[in-house]
Amino acid sequence: MIKQLAHINIGSHDLKASEDFYCNVLGFEKTFEFIKDGELFGFYASAGNTTFIEVFSQEKKESSGPTLLHHICLEVEDLDGAITEIRSKGWEISDKKLGGDNSWQAWIADPSGVPIELMQYTKESSQFTGKPCIVDW
Repeated sequence: MIKQLAHINIGSHDLKASEDFYCNVLGFEKTFEFIKDGELFGFYASAGNTTFIEVFSQEKKESSGPTLLHHICLEVEDLDGAITEIRSKGWEISDKKLGGDNSWQAWIADPSGVPIELMQYTKESSQFTGKPCIVDW
């Protein structure tokens, strides 16, 4: 019934900064823009195949309450290379670590503070083996 994830929608407090982050820092391709009342309201950025990040302008609120979007996870083939490239563009990213699911991960946040996990699978990743992921957080 479900083929794959189509897109994730996130809010942005600064569309220009978000476009720079997703397209220049992470290397996504901007596929189209949303125009509302004659003004730029958002954009689509390709996350590979036919999966996208949809970014809409959103006013920054001091007390916006809890959100159900905890993070976005993006698969990479070479996490070390991704970390090096992102740091070369002046962006902070964590060092890589092996997660409880036996996948490598590193963390970054977009300009509006949306947490993004970069993940590189291993042959032992729970996503392939089905083994339980024991967490201690």
